[in-house]
Amino acid sequence: MSGMLEGKVAIVTGGAKGLGHGISRRLAREGASLLITGRDGAATERVAEEIRKEFGTGAVGMSADMGIKDDVLAMVQRAVDEFGGLDILVNNASLLSDGVLLEHKTDEMLKRTLEIGIWGNWWAMQAAFPHMKARGGGSVINFSSIDAQTGAWLHSDYNINKLGIVGLTRSAAVEWGRFNVRVNAIAPTGLGQVFAKLVDEVPGFLENVVATNPLKRAGDPENDIGPVVVFLASDMSRFVTGEMINVDGGQNLPGYVSIPHNLKELEKGET
Repeated sequence: MSGMLEGKVAIVTGGAKGLGHGISRRLAREGASLLITGRDGAATERVAEEIRKEFGTGAVGMSADMGIKDDVLAMVQRAVDEFGGLDILVNNASLLSDGVLLEHKTDEMLKRTLEIGIWGNWWAMQAAFPHMKARGGGSVINFSSIDAQTGAWLHSDYNINKLGIVGLTRSAAVEWGRFNVRVNAIAPTGLGQVFAKLVDEVPGFLENVVATNPLKRAGDPENDIGPVVVFLASDMSRFVTGEMINVDGGQNLPGYVSIPHNLKELEKGET
């Protein structure tokens, strides 16, 4: 542990599973005190305990649904109450609805996806801003996706959400830079929950991704994705804001083929 984030306070949404789990561990390894949130409160508390025991840093787990404004506001306040302030906000939480064609996506699917993503980020950033401003600056790390860049099949609502988050990131970076609050986004491809879901649902998905990935492997949440989050959270990136960084082993260069193997069934409304 180099202590790059010693004395810093961070929130990681969706921080108990998948990419979020690896990111939480990496931030703790660098000395940050953490509030780890997720809809599965028991999981967040287990990960917080794991981090306290392994790294000796402050860590608290909390149940919070990023699609509920009161939960989001309570999350930010809890971090401030527990640790005395807030320096880092990692908006990792997201939702992937059922994999169906755009014409079969429901209003509720889009609504819920945007609530967890754009609205959750919006509320969290607005709530975090005065606390970061009071500490002389801070870092917000949002999450986009290669799916949005490639227009991935069956993810129309998710793609809308992830591109909207890039717009939010850039707007906040422009407006909040005068307070030394930096806002960036990453588009990670790693062994997280969404990636695992695609591996389960799409035959040959993992093999195809690895084959076309320039580095020829899938990203590890703690050791491949986590260090980039640490970089953006730390003073190492003190002159970086408004960026969207692909953290995917170069996967964005060739992209990936996402056309579903069961397209005929999906066109009939079958799954």
